[in-house]
Amino acid sequence: MCHSDESRPPAPPRQGEVGAHGDLRLTAADGNSFLAYEAHPAAPSTKGIVILPDIRGLHHYYKHLAERFAEAGFHAVAFDWFGRTADSDDRAEGFDWQTHIPQTTQPGIAADVAACIDKLRADGAESVFTVGFCFGGRNSYRQAADQPGLDGAIGFYGSVDTVDPVADQVRAPILMLLAGADQSIAPESFDDLIAGLTARGVDAERHVYDGAPHSFFDRSFADHAEACADAWTRILDFTDRHAT
Repeated sequence: MCHSDESRPPAPPRQGEVGAHGDLRLTAADGNSFLAYEAHPAAPSTKGIVILPDIRGLHHYYKHLAERFAEAGFHAVAFDWFGRTADSDDRAEGFDWQTHIPQTTQPGIAADVAACIDKLRADGAESVFTVGFCFGGRNSYRQAADQPGLDGAIGFYGSVDTVDPVADQVRAPILMLLAGADQSIAPESFDDLIAGLTARGVDAERHVYDGAPHSFFDRSFADHAEACADAWTRILDFTDRHAT
């Protein structure tokens, strides 16, 4: 898994007050009921973001991250992967995600993300993005093809295996934030995807943080504070640029 129960996301460079926040349940078009967590900025905003967690699902790191995005001015919804297969919503470190991850499907993930997008739009979001981490990162990229009208997809340390098969259907811009010391994901594996998207006029941006490990986006990683700050800046610049 990417983050432990002690992990906490770094603060964004612009910080407003957080308004309403807390757990909720959403229902996808296929009837799946799943746990989510919402956080809203206290000030009016027309930006929304769906947070796709790592392989352990919706644990505390991602609830805190939703609040961080609310500080940065986004309506944020983080959701859990396992509403179709898990017996409870407990995603503590002992959760057996290994059993449930293989049971996720691309149509199921897309349906859950769509339900999150509908919630954000109902709350006033006019521009909606996705951001994901590891398993969530690669599935965030995929939403650039699966979600009509998505304004952009952001991924941390996620591979391209889910988006490569549908690369010709990608319409939304993609921002890829890669850990240079992550041995499992080679930056060059993104070359063909980036070239293909760029040739079609789709904005595809990659940045590699040399020396940063997988899961570097954690305020406890003092050695990588500069990378965390730069990642936030790139996210905010990307979303500002592509907001409708």
